[in-house]
Amino acid sequence: MEESEAVRQTWATLGLAGIVDVHTHFMPKPVMDKVWQYFDAAGPLVGRPWPITYRSDEAERLEALRSFGVRAFTSLVYPHKPEMAAWLNQWAADFADRTPDCLATATLYPEPGVARYVGEAIERGARVFKAHVQVGRYDPTDPLLDEAWGVIEDAGVPVVIHCGSGPQPGEHTGPGPIRTLLTAHPRLRLIIAHLGMPEYAEFLDVGERYDGVHLDTTMAFTPFSEETMPFPTDAYPRLRDLGDRILFGSDFPNIPYRYVDAVGSITRLDGFDDAWRRGVLHDNAARLFGFELARTG
Repeated sequence: MEESEAVRQTWATLGLAGIVDVHTHFMPKPVMDKVWQYFDAAGPLVGRPWPITYRSDEAERLEALRSFGVRAFTSLVYPHKPEMAAWLNQWAADFADRTPDCLATATLYPEPGVARYVGEAIERGARVFKAHVQVGRYDPTDPLLDEAWGVIEDAGVPVVIHCGSGPQPGEHTGPGPIRTLLTAHPRLRLIIAHLGMPEYAEFLDVGERYDGVHLDTTMAFTPFSEETMPFPTDAYPRLRDLGDRILFGSDFPNIPYRYVDAVGSITRLDGFDDAWRRGVLHDNAARLFGFELARTG
């Protein structure tokens, strides 16, 4: 069976009309090439061999997601230095304009003017932001970001934030800075990437305390991640209880296994019913972003 058929069969069996993937990457080609080079070299933030499964041009990657039945996805971009975020936002807005199934994406960085370009991105139609505390090597509570967080909070735009310490700890990763951020901006709609890997329990604590906090499943439960950062089975009941705020993410195309394996890691979990799986693969994100809860049959 071809991979696309296998993925489609998985969500169709659940009665879904497709998948919403909140954690995918599309970037300007020079940036994506550098990201792939970093993974190829198993850089310090990667720490292990990491082959890129979907290394192809942009058109082929878009076709792959559509062949899997992904109804909506993101173009998560992120800067690693000042004076980069606004340019990435312009590229991502143009990409969304020509890619109607992409959720218009933007990013931010602690620098003068960040609140201005964040506001401009929202005015242009940004529906999700990406913050990468690990790669950006910044404290999310940096005073330079405070006004920008307020703009995002007031607009209610979700933020996919890589703040866990996996695959390698960063200078400002972990739950502590996020708790501080949410103390100042409790209405932020944060989507904790990778379920906060490997600080799973601590980030579930955050989700239980703040109603606007969601968590995405990116790379969690796959054999690749379970080797070094297994999700604790004793936390399964808490994951079930937060079921309406768990979202599917894949990290496509930068994953060292197939997309069908990412989907299967969700559907094969023991002790979770089909309603939970439908929520994770589609319905929770559909509600968050205002999509129709379409069904097959």
